[in-house]
Amino acid sequence: MRYEEFTGQVQAQAALPDRQSAERAVRATLETLAERIPDGVADHLAAQLPGEAAESLRRVVAGDETSPHRRSDTRAHGEPFDLTTFAGRVAWRSRASEDTAVREATAVLEVLDAAVSPELMLKVGRVLPPDIRELLPSSRATED
Repeated sequence: MRYEEFTGQVQAQAALPDRQSAERAVRATLETLAERIPDGVADHLAAQLPGEAAESLRRVVAGDETSPHRRSDTRAHGEPFDLTTFAGRVAWRSRASEDTAVREATAVLEVLDAAVSPELMLKVGRVLPPDIRELLPSSRATED
């Protein structure tokens, strides 16, 4: 899938007014997702996405934890946070309300589900907590 098609589908599903809004939603969602999932899963997602979307997943690096051991653990397992934090981070990155951020993130995850292999989306679902997993398409949100 080309990036223009990816963002176009996000724009349509989230009922966004323009391509720039869709690109902002894609960036915000994928950067936040990359913080939450292990680096290996993020790398696999990036490998199956168009370059511009993949860059959002690869841009995220370990935060400013003081301990190298803690930083290593966070990147190996993902940073532990819930839907409230996920929505807040997406909202902050996209300069939107949390309700809008959740709606847009859901659209991004729907398009992501269609763009990458089903096996990879199963992995993504398995590493997310149940509350964030609910943003995935219904067929993925309930799989364990």
